[in-house]
Amino acid sequence: MGYCYGRIVAIETGYRQLSRYQQQLTDEECLKTARMIVQAKLKNSRILLIRHQRRHGSEAIKSIIQTLAHLAEQCQQADSIPRLMGIEGIGAASYFQGFGDCLIHDDFIFTARSRRPPGNPVNAMLSFGYQVLWNHLLSLIELKGLDPYFACLHQGGYRHAALASDLIEEFRAAIVDSLTLYLINRKLVDPVQDFEFRDGGCFLNERGRKIYLRAFLMRMEESLEAADQSSQPRWHCLSVQVDTYKRFVYQPVDGYKPYLIR
Repeated sequence: MGYCYGRIVAIETGYRQLSRYQQQLTDEECLKTARMIVQAKLKNSRILLIRHQRRHGSEAIKSIIQTLAHLAEQCQQADSIPRLMGIEGIGAASYFQGFGDCLIHDDFIFTARSRRPPGNPVNAMLSFGYQVLWNHLLSLIELKGLDPYFACLHQGGYRHAALASDLIEEFRAAIVDSLTLYLINRKLVDPVQDFEFRDGGCFLNERGRKIYLRAFLMRMEESLEAADQSSQPRWHCLSVQVDTYKRFVYQPVDGYKPYLIR
């Protein structure tokens, strides 16, 4: 009994200490890390479009690929979080224009990202996938003792776990966007049978959610090449990235290394 109580106290003390370290990160350390996160997001988005460009060829996508490369370089010159968020916003708008061109299923139309509520089936799949991924990252963050409410790019607050919003940026294209393209272009989802319109928006229905979650789980079991050239499932890559952020909190002088598609 005494051993268990002592272990619980030690764990809680460690969590509080880690939270203090997060809060003590300087503005410069946070800005530098935020730059790396946004730059990784833009680079990963660009890689997804490049892979589609190689298969299908599109002048519009080619131009967007160049824009994303330019914006990724600009991240290092951003001298504040608002300016960095501005670059990220421009990049996201450009990227999603190209994302729409990657869809080869005529029944799925996508012109822009819409949220709260999602306006069409493509946006419904993206929103659902991002939420699933965000929830898993939040679980990992809490499991590893990090404080989810202290982040570098996004602002934390009541009921907003900003750190999950930070770390998801690196994985949007690699996991959710690529899976959405796969399901649509392989005609594994039906624009009528798998969606419902309600509350002013479009959402996956029960059948659609089952299809998506089954594919998501299969995708996360697939192996990726890690930085040490070992092969690990995507689940493990998420865990490794949370560990990477945790090491950065303890040793900010070493900087944070985001996830990049290989």
